[in-house]
Amino acid sequence: MKKLLTALSCFISSSAFAQIDSAQLMKDVQTLAADKMEGRKAGSRGNRMAQFYLLDRFKQVPLQSFNNTFEQPFYFTRSDKRTMGTNLYGYVKGRVDSFVVISAHYDHVGIGKPNQEKDSIYNGADDNASGVAVLLAIAKYYAAHPPKYNLIFAAFDAEEMGLQGAKAFVARPPVPLARIVANLNMDMVSHNDKNELWVCGTSHYPQLKRYITAVAPNSRVSLPMGHDQEKDSSQNWTNQSDHYEFHKVKIPFLYFGVEDHPDYHQPSDEFSRINPTFFYNAAQALLNVVKAINE
Repeated sequence: MKKLLTALSCFISSSAFAQIDSAQLMKDVQTLAADKMEGRKAGSRGNRMAQFYLLDRFKQVPLQSFNNTFEQPFYFTRSDKRTMGTNLYGYVKGRVDSFVVISAHYDHVGIGKPNQEKDSIYNGADDNASGVAVLLAIAKYYAAHPPKYNLIFAAFDAEEMGLQGAKAFVARPPVPLARIVANLNMDMVSHNDKNELWVCGTSHYPQLKRYITAVAPNSRVSLPMGHDQEKDSSQNWTNQSDHYEFHKVKIPFLYFGVEDHPDYHQPSDEFSRINPTFFYNAAQALLNVVKAINE
């Protein structure tokens, strides 16, 4: 941890545009990906521990709550087992009467069979503690800089079990769906050796492309657009994460994520395996996209 933070702080100290607390960004990932969270599988003890941590962070930001709660419980059945999930969301009030949902799932796949190193905990640092950490960082920025749009910050549960949290949110949204103008979804944004953060959705919603082209020239990470028209379903990310539930009801989306790496859905997806400089730069690029939308 010390080596990661030292390298990151040295880089950021020379950056005039730093608007994200790098130490908090890293702490959020390290905490959510810790062994004690037991892989954060929906309905598990570790998942509930992650909820408690995120509820505290929502209050620290601070986010405002809908109907005096940040929690949206829901139930789903998978493999004949009924499970309760819990979405967590709050908002920052904007100047116009429309909403943008910024989302990231906080669940992962739990505990499985040990690998060669006898590690059985699927920590999910990149997938998707990283997206949740960026969500919190962007929320913190906008708590101090009121946006144009009302921004809902949603940490969805049970993404790994069929996008169940996003389904529950779209079925019972805190505001009318007609007032939600876009969804920005983040899923795996901290681990890439090519310095690439892919943007999916602009082929479906070309009106959103301008926000990426506005940010890309000054971004320290590459922001290639694609993975939304490929005939190979494994390379078409349109239905691969929570943004799909918004797409199904015709709410425009942008999905940000890295291509699969060897640690994807493996016990080796640990805090020590993320790329700290890439992660920080990706977080800054994501913030800048949200800023472009709110200009």
